[in-house]
Amino acid sequence: MDWVTGLPPGGDRSYNSFLVIAYRFSKTPIFLPCHKDDIAMDKALLTWNRFSFYTAYHPQADGLAEGMIQTLEDMVGRLCAYSLEFKYCDGFTHNLYNLLPALELAYKTSIHASTNQTPVILEKGWNPKLTQG
Repeated sequence: MDWVTGLPPGGDRSYNSFLVIAYRFSKTPIFLPCHKDDIAMDKALLTWNRFSFYTAYHPQADGLAEGMIQTLEDMVGRLCAYSLEFKYCDGFTHNLYNLLPALELAYKTSIHASTNQTPVILEKGWNPKLTQG
């Protein structure tokens, strides 16, 4: 688990950060948009500190969430570099928070080097059929 903060506000609720949760076995990420000043986020940080959970910045952790964040940054950078626009409800957007579900799906359906499987196969036993539409 790791936090990404200091982002420009975006999305329907003007999110400015998100939480990355990583499952160790399947290497599956969950990207949850949130506000930096949320009460729930403050409570979670207090819980985090109280129980001494590890982050990728500490040598005790394996860096799985940090690796996912670096991959996410690379994916977003490529989207911006190629000026790709995705249709989202009302129109076209480059809004990171609206693209998080699509980026999460792209990550989950990519073969992971350490398992030679996609995280979805390890979690559910099958890959989703993606169609163009």
